[in-house]
Amino acid sequence: MPDAPLPPASAAPASAAPAADPRPLVVSLCGTFLKREMQSIYRQVTGLRRFRTVVFTEQVENAEVFPFAPVVVMQKLVRPRARGNFILRFWYKYVVRQWPPPRPITRQPEFFPYNLPALLAEHQPALVHVYYGHKAVKYLEMLRKWGGPFVVSFHGVDVVKFVDTPGYTAELQRVFADARLVLARSDSLLDRLRALGCPPEKLRLNRTPIPLDAIPFHERHAPADGEWRLLQACRLIPKKGLYTTLAALPAVIARFPKVRFILCGTGPEEKRFASEVRALGLQDHVIMTGWMNQPDLLRAYAGAHVFLHPSELTDSGDQEGVPNSMLEAMASGLPVVATRHGGIPEAVTHGVDGLLVAEKDAAALAEALISLLEQPERLTRFSREASRAVRAAYGAEAALAAMEECYAEALAAPAPPSEGEAPAPSAS
Repeated sequence: MPDAPLPPASAAPASAAPAADPRPLVVSLCGTFLKREMQSIYRQVTGLRRFRTVVFTEQVENAEVFPFAPVVVMQKLVRPRARGNFILRFWYKYVVRQWPPPRPITRQPEFFPYNLPALLAEHQPALVHVYYGHKAVKYLEMLRKWGGPFVVSFHGVDVVKFVDTPGYTAELQRVFADARLVLARSDSLLDRLRALGCPPEKLRLNRTPIPLDAIPFHERHAPADGEWRLLQACRLIPKKGLYTTLAALPAVIARFPKVRFILCGTGPEEKRFASEVRALGLQDHVIMTGWMNQPDLLRAYAGAHVFLHPSELTDSGDQEGVPNSMLEAMASGLPVVATRHGGIPEAVTHGVDGLLVAEKDAAALAEALISLLEQPERLTRFSREASRAVRAAYGAEAALAAMEECYAEALAAPAPPSEGEAPAPSAS
């Protein structure tokens, strides 16, 4: 679910930096600026203090939700039509009948799909931050043409996206080799990147920034009227465990007939999920709100008693980092019932601020929910601990400061060896 923009700081925001601003310039490079679920990236872009930034992107979406300047839309270039030698083409194709020929007939001009190298040469940034690993693969040759330093950050799905495509992992490893640093939002994502071949010395944990000061805490207690409200806020996609929740609800309803499940968000599973709700006869117990802005979402948190997030590994290997909406919910005082998946156990301590069950286990999920609702004093204790734990570890200022430390470290790091060049020997 979308996160809130970072509250204004006393320092001037990066987007308002004057021409003479002495701070180093970072290009924030992303494919789309921004999809609604990418609001945490907006926090990072607008939250810089030691550095200033300009956004380079292929396309702009939701500009009214994410106001920012400067944003530069890269120009998509058209590949020039090859003009081969007609006689040689005719010879190989129709006389020798060897096609394609053993060597290129004419050397093709260097071509890049976007004018990114020219834009980087024009703006002369100190550093480029590429958001999402698969985008770094897409932009790598253009970044090489420019020749300056870059870091790349991984956010979840991009750790597994395209890895089954032949040759993609090798391309990803070229990104690892060229990047000064590789950032990820959870320890579980860092583990996946190590397994994909990223040098461990380049990996850095950079948690998503959560504006905790903007999230009020409400201690949770059992509802006097028995109308328990279970809430999940997320993009409606397979890894969010939506159908495991549906399968668990009947057992919970049998014990607590007034329970309601509130699902906040939109996504490709929306129509199918609504159809499943009707097929199971759960219309009186499931409320689908659609996308909610941050003030409305905070009100939804305040009116709920438990936050659900039963994420699961998909057939494609897609997994969570640490879900932003879950952290926000915990900061508001919502205890969590979730799964031992991805980065969730890094934020939720089983039996202290929430309950964790195995993935795709609807019976275990129902049992955990019933256990928590039957013990109101435990729910209240979890409520206090959830807020305390998140506020101790996930503050926006600390996360943004850590990211800027990564920028400074990347600028101080030596350039990686060119492809095919042996790395310099380390000092003894």
